[in-house]
Amino acid sequence: MIALTRPQLLSQPQKEVGDRPLSLESTLQELHLYDCQVETYHLGKDVAQIFEDRPLLPGAVLTEGGKFIGTISRQRFLEKMSRPYGLELFLKRPLNKLYPFICAEVLHLPASFLIVAAAKKSLQRPSELLSEPIVVDLGEGNYRLLDVHQLLVAQSQIHELTTQMLDEQTQAQMLQTEKMASLGRMVAGVAHEIRNPVNCINGNFNFLENYCQDLIDFLALYEKDDFPLPNQIAEIKREKELDFILEDLPKVLKSIGVSTERLTKLVVGVHTFSHMDENRLQPTDLHECIDSTLLILNNRLKQGIEVIKNYGDLPLINCYSGQLSQVFMNIISNAIDALLEKVPVSSQWQPQIAITTAICPSPVNCGIEGDRCLSIKITDNGPGMPPEIQRRIFDTFFTTKPAGKGTGLGLAISYQIVTQKHRGQLLVRSSSTVAQELCLETGTEFEVLLPLL
Repeated sequence: MIALTRPQLLSQPQKEVGDRPLSLESTLQELHLYDCQVETYHLGKDVAQIFEDRPLLPGAVLTEGGKFIGTISRQRFLEKMSRPYGLELFLKRPLNKLYPFICAEVLHLPASFLIVAAAKKSLQRPSELLSEPIVVDLGEGNYRLLDVHQLLVAQSQIHELTTQMLDEQTQAQMLQTEKMASLGRMVAGVAHEIRNPVNCINGNFNFLENYCQDLIDFLALYEKDDFPLPNQIAEIKREKELDFILEDLPKVLKSIGVSTERLTKLVVGVHTFSHMDENRLQPTDLHECIDSTLLILNNRLKQGIEVIKNYGDLPLINCYSGQLSQVFMNIISNAIDALLEKVPVSSQWQPQIAITTAICPSPVNCGIEGDRCLSIKITDNGPGMPPEIQRRIFDTFFTTKPAGKGTGLGLAISYQIVTQKHRGQLLVRSSSTVAQELCLETGTEFEVLLPLL
């Protein structure tokens, strides 16, 4: 007796491939699979009858004692029968005698195999085997057949879906880029407008401080006289707490001076960072770029993160300062996120970010022009990254952050800025979680290498 059932979908109602939504992670078990197993003792005419009754069946699985032997494809079987004396040779003989004449190399895949990968394997076969059905192994000696046409239709559907997703992501990226560019232009304009009054305040502060000190000295000298103060002046002095004012005024002036200096640096930092539309390389002090970035991120760094600067003696370097500031911003922001998310395994652990700059020999075969290069290392002592994340860290749209908190663009754009705009290299090194538990002084390190010409 021939083991025969109608075509079926595994654990799903029967549908055509085009009616079923697929994804990049769809596997062969989601496709239309055919169940037709024939024992080797059956005659060729039995297979011919099956193919006549089921015109869409791509072939049959050949078994011997329930054990998989191979497949008989419709196309190869009918081709052999159409030859001279084919009917006499094939129809009346058992399949174990006929199989050596019609066998072909079988593509045998598990049901969990990705559709995209299966289509690639199928197309890599020799041209004479391209139409041969694929055997899908469901496990426990249960096999199904997949028509190559249906596989390619599914692969085309997934390709169309991927293209649509990329178009949507590209459109979203363009919109975000335009928003950030508009924001950058606005920030640059605001920074420029604020810069003038800030410079005015900063420039006049020294005069104000000197004038106040002169008045304090004058009042102190006036009180040295032995003449008693008139009652009205003495009452005003007591009411206005003049002694406290004279003591507190220098402290207030000092606080205003510090704030004014900080505001000046912040405006300069924002102005430096907003130079994103530069169209030519300019000599730049990278330490100023880094310091400006740290100043902008100071509010987040105040959450207990220590910044260690190991600055070397660097020359000015021709670069796009605003774009490199964006690179530093992205890397340091990610380091801050990693440190704030880590649960300390020791009360003595101090979250740290170390920034080290130096001139070093260019690594061998790194693609950087010249014998020397400029190195900027940004290291944190956070939890580190496993190798599988390190391999994808610069991929566009790849992020480990929750939805709404990461776009997967920051490091991808940073990599493009360093490698394409500045002909440099952006490298990442990270310890594993296990090593992190044993040694708190290791984490993740990003290194920016720039040619020093």
